[in-house]
Amino acid sequence: MTLIERHKKAAERLPAAGSLIGGERYTGAPVGAFDHINPATGKGQASIPLSGVDAVDAAVAAARAAAPGWRDTPGTRRREILEKLAELLIQNGEELAVISTLENGVTMGFGATRFPGMAAEWTRYYAGWADKLDGLVVDTPRNDAFVYTIPEPFGVVGIIITWNAPLLSLAMKIPPALAAGNTIVLKPAEFTPFTSLRFLELAREAGLPDGVLNLVIGGPETGAAISAHPGINKISFTGGPSTATKIMQSAANNLVPVLFELGGKGANLVFDDANLAEAIPYSATFSLVNTGQGCALPTRLLVQRGVYHAVVEGVTAVVSQYITGDPLVPTTFAGPLVNDAALQRVSGVIDKAKAEKAGRLCLGGGRPGGELADGFFVDTTIFADVDPQSSLAQNEVFGPVLSIIPFDTEEQAVEIANSTAYGLTNYVQTSDMRRARRLARDLHSGTIGINGTGNMHVGAPFGGVGISGFGREGGREGIMEFVSTKTVLIG
Repeated sequence: MTLIERHKKAAERLPAAGSLIGGERYTGAPVGAFDHINPATGKGQASIPLSGVDAVDAAVAAARAAAPGWRDTPGTRRREILEKLAELLIQNGEELAVISTLENGVTMGFGATRFPGMAAEWTRYYAGWADKLDGLVVDTPRNDAFVYTIPEPFGVVGIIITWNAPLLSLAMKIPPALAAGNTIVLKPAEFTPFTSLRFLELAREAGLPDGVLNLVIGGPETGAAISAHPGINKISFTGGPSTATKIMQSAANNLVPVLFELGGKGANLVFDDANLAEAIPYSATFSLVNTGQGCALPTRLLVQRGVYHAVVEGVTAVVSQYITGDPLVPTTFAGPLVNDAALQRVSGVIDKAKAEKAGRLCLGGGRPGGELADGFFVDTTIFADVDPQSSLAQNEVFGPVLSIIPFDTEEQAVEIANSTAYGLTNYVQTSDMRRARRLARDLHSGTIGINGTGNMHVGAPFGGVGISGFGREGGREGIMEFVSTKTVLIG
């Protein structure tokens, strides 16, 4: 079976596109349509009707109407619904993985099949918080007022997610918002709506009442309408800094609080004393998963001079064995970029780096041919000896491009790592735990991973500093983002 034949057959599993408001398909006139292109084939596979401001108004109205009932729903019942949703995510995991691959090109073998389990874990974790949000009794002097606090939902939360890992983003935002008693207006990226549609169907199957979770599919103007809507009480957004700036400006008119998880340009520091047998495959693989389309990936590899050549050669050898190809094939490591705009942008970054001699090209730098020629594929690319102040090293690429930079001292490594405006994640490979603790303090980012770790854990807060955003997802901090505290004083 050819690549096109595999994808055409798989596309039969895509849900019908359209906004879902109050438990029903939105019947208002669309403001346009988006022709979804399969990123692996370059061929159209669905026409997505786009909703506008009227749909946002309807979704906010539905969420506000459902808010009192959901707020007063016992925490034990909210927990049961979210626990059921977690079960359904697992039961429908293979379908969700295929949908993810078709909509954004994430590979089945190195991403798509893992997302349902991760989403279920986040959903199950926040289900456990639904009946455990307690207030406090505040100690006061004798004969003073009796003072206590009540945790309350904000009301209607506007959630806007990006396209690179929709299922995980949904699970990081929606379950804590629901567990806290909020209702939701959700907008996915218009070119990756299918995962969100299936997620809503499963939430309804789990027992979520109509109107509690509403989906509006639209373009930038739809997102702008959500962020500026007077009926929205909190906004949670994952995406880029430029869009976040616009959202923040709109939200400011209504004094609405925001949570931003934005881009990153993470550094991975490999020291002379690192265990290279582990550090090399980790550094080669983790930086390029999801075809490099991840804000928390360590796309700058900083290597101490004593092991620099060994690491460059080792990482290049590992990556050269990875397969770029059909994302539906389990052995494929790197799939296509999400769309033609991403292809042109990433290809432009590579061409500019070569023209400016920002680094020494060790691998890739072009595009594959054959049956991949019509898709949005770019070769996995490695530059060594990269100038740390170059555009290649300073700006987020969001593609399969790894920059390797040498350093001599720990102080120099910290200076290079902290030289970007981003501050989402950094990583350290060393056998010296005193150094690891120093770097955990000195590196400018919301998360530090040491010796082969990932970048998030459901029970721990995740988020950035600088232009990587503010607010936290995960852990207790993740649900408290959706809670407003009321103080009561009794005389």
